[in-house]
Amino acid sequence: MTHVPTSPSPVEAGVAFPPAEMERRFTAAVIDRALGWALAAAAAFAVWRLVEPDHAGIVVLTFVGVVVLVGLVLAVLVGTTGLTPGKAATGLRVLRRTTGRPIGLGAALVRTTVLGIAGLPTAGLGLATLAWTAAMDPTRQRRGLHDRIGDAAVVDVRPREVEVPAEVERPQQIVNLTAMRLLPSPVEEHPATPLPDSIPTPTTAPAPAPAPTPAPVAPTPAPPVTPAPVTPGPAAPARPAAPTPATPTPAAAPRPPVEQTRVRPTPGSEPAVAPSPDTVRWRVEFDTGERFVVEGLALVGRRPEPRPGEPVRHVVPLRSSDMSLSKTHAQFQVAADGALVVMDRGSTNGSYVIRKGMSRSLSPGRPSTLLAGDEVRFGDRTMRVERES
Repeated sequence: MTHVPTSPSPVEAGVAFPPAEMERRFTAAVIDRALGWALAAAAAFAVWRLVEPDHAGIVVLTFVGVVVLVGLVLAVLVGTTGLTPGKAATGLRVLRRTTGRPIGLGAALVRTTVLGIAGLPTAGLGLATLAWTAAMDPTRQRRGLHDRIGDAAVVDVRPREVEVPAEVERPQQIVNLTAMRLLPSPVEEHPATPLPDSIPTPTTAPAPAPAPTPAPVAPTPAPPVTPAPVTPGPAAPARPAAPTPATPTPAAAPRPPVEQTRVRPTPGSEPAVAPSPDTVRWRVEFDTGERFVVEGLALVGRRPEPRPGEPVRHVVPLRSSDMSLSKTHAQFQVAADGALVVMDRGSTNGSYVIRKGMSRSLSPGRPSTLLAGDEVRFGDRTMRVERES
């Protein structure tokens, strides 16, 4: 889901740039002025040393002329490319607020003239006034009076890394092989042919008894004087004994009914169990270097103070160079389901969530869920969110 900032911001080639911080703008201005004054001083010294050492007026005019010439060159660079040596070194650029393109030569000349007049020796009041108007910009884009010329805005064009939230490693299921051996076999859901209570053990069939040999006929009796001995015929073979019946095998134990059989799923068939909220830890890191694990309600601001009876676990006071951070700016904490939520507490300059290079503002009093890798801007301070399991 793509989030579009509620307030218009400079856009170039479809990429939204955040407004530049006041500290970086001040550094870029110092670099540009130091470069111009160094060139002017070198030219004035050369004139004083080589050409007219006795005419101080010529030396001063040389210094002023070189300063004006350097200002014209910088104005041409701003109008055509949006860059100056100082802005190129600090990753800033001057663009038209509505189109994201350079403001043009005419607007750049007027803008440079206003900056030059504000830089005249007035104890810094001119530059301080422009900086104050930029810090109090109601559109929260830090646009001073000189930036309104040509609808300009100074933005931060440094490349930003887009991180994809890392997948949470889910715990693997442990299979107890011993318990699986003790459980009965799985039973299919479709009706099966009922099995008999017991399976008879096959026995060996007895061999058929051979037919008995008929008894021999008695011989005719001999004369009584000398009776002949009767020779006995072959004895009839003995009838084989009946086979001893085999000992019946004990009947198999009856299978339990289908509705009472517990079927254990095979490993991997069950869905992975989501980690408990107690196993998820959220760690935040601020651009000031402060880093901690969120263990309760946290307040962020210049001098954050809890409401009466509010159970606060973390109080995070932060420095604000341009006073864009409110006293109690925002809060964040871990919800009951393990998610990290942030909420703006009605700050003056608002809070922003930056996700995959896109920025969206937070509505005061409405919590918003954060993901791993998100960045949250509280005024001119930044907080990065990390998740640990």
